[in-house]
Amino acid sequence: MCLKTTNETKKHNEQTEGMAYQQMNRWKSRLKRHRSAMLTGLMQILLFLGQMYLFFGLMSITNWPLRNLSRTLGTTLVTYIAMSLAMNAVYGGFDVGRRKNKPLISALCLSTLVTDLVTYLQLQIMNVNENNNDTLRLFGPDFVWLLISLAAQAIFIILMVNWANGLYFKMNPPRKVLMVLGDESRREILQHKIGRYSQQWKVEDAILWHDSNLHQRVRHAQVVFLDSEIPNQTRFELLKFCYACHRDIICKAKLQDIMLASSRQVIIDDAPCLEMDFRKMTLWQRIIKRLTDIGSSFLALVVLSPLMLLVALAIHLEDRGPVFFRQKRLTVGGRTFTILKFRTMSQQASASRTQVSATAGDQRITKVGAWLRRFRLDELPQLWNILVGDMTLVGPRPEMLENIEKYKAELPAFAYREKMKAGLTGYAQIEGRYNTTPEDKLMMDLMYIENFSLWEDVKLIMRTMTVFFKKDSTQGFSVPREEDKPAKDLSA
Repeated sequence: MCLKTTNETKKHNEQTEGMAYQQMNRWKSRLKRHRSAMLTGLMQILLFLGQMYLFFGLMSITNWPLRNLSRTLGTTLVTYIAMSLAMNAVYGGFDVGRRKNKPLISALCLSTLVTDLVTYLQLQIMNVNENNNDTLRLFGPDFVWLLISLAAQAIFIILMVNWANGLYFKMNPPRKVLMVLGDESRREILQHKIGRYSQQWKVEDAILWHDSNLHQRVRHAQVVFLDSEIPNQTRFELLKFCYACHRDIICKAKLQDIMLASSRQVIIDDAPCLEMDFRKMTLWQRIIKRLTDIGSSFLALVVLSPLMLLVALAIHLEDRGPVFFRQKRLTVGGRTFTILKFRTMSQQASASRTQVSATAGDQRITKVGAWLRRFRLDELPQLWNILVGDMTLVGPRPEMLENIEKYKAELPAFAYREKMKAGLTGYAQIEGRYNTTPEDKLMMDLMYIENFSLWEDVKLIMRTMTVFFKKDSTQGFSVPREEDKPAKDLSA
């Protein structure tokens, strides 16, 4: 009897110690998160104040009203702050610890460029008065100081990002990730994707969803990555378990996840419900979007016509072949149209009736074509497709008909992309790569379709400039490709 009581007391003490240990770990984790959040906030304030000081300090050399409390200073300051906030919403702001140095630097530099240009324009308009200029002068002495300011701010951004991310990751080592797989064949694919962010996460374990030790392994992880191939019911149970264990979760999105993410929470009588609208665009949104397409494409064709002429000349001089490449593509409602691009492949490859997507190191691509693809200049003639109404500025990327037939056979849900007109830019074009899998392309396109707004269009158009800083954005397909493998029903 005494032995039994002793064993029960010992077991109770072990459970109590275990609970105390878990509670201590939770407090440590919370303290670390609060410390990181405070550090990130201070860095964001420091970056903003430094950027503003450089701009106003240099611009005040030739603008004496900026040195004193004046209407010019107040108006310019309000413009600068408003534009900074707007550009943070577009480009993501100073995401310390979340993004790599290069994409973070490029986003912050573009944000600063737009902010400075708009503020500079407002300042020059303010300077048209009896005490300064009789007419608007955009390229006077102030323009030189604007260029110096932009250069100084770019250097400051590079230094700040490298220092801030370095300090953050020194204080926050990579978090331990447990991958819960739907199938063993998914291990290498997902591990490669997570491995690209080695400073944020470290895959320490991977387990199949039906393993008997799953719950125990979840308790030892900091972040749990749930594969999209896990059965729905099991996935839901795992989500609840991770939530109860205070574990951070990353879910590979499924079709229903994207669809429900844009739904509205409504109460019908006393029942919480989710409401989804099939038609995402109102009549006025369609009118504004089309007018924007016409105005923007026409202006871009006029402004970029000298560059397009030089590109056409370079293509023709290389092999004396045709300048343009025409191909049938799919757009809204399954309608086909002829897309127009600058030719980047040899004449024989372009004239072939059987079109195949470019692969890594593709010998069909010409020297001029490789350069055009690197900077996306081969896409410029599509401005004409936008002007005549075949395409829109922002929308799902138009795929080759050969690819569409194959993708629909493997992924019937791929047809959902046809709910909106094909576009020149979008999530898939900005965040994805040329060789992004059909499943991931579909998910990114649906993210845009299901969350459509005119403001989202503006943000995506401005974010398109970040593509030029991504070397792998035009990376060709490797052979064999992941999408060559049989695909499962995305809604399963």
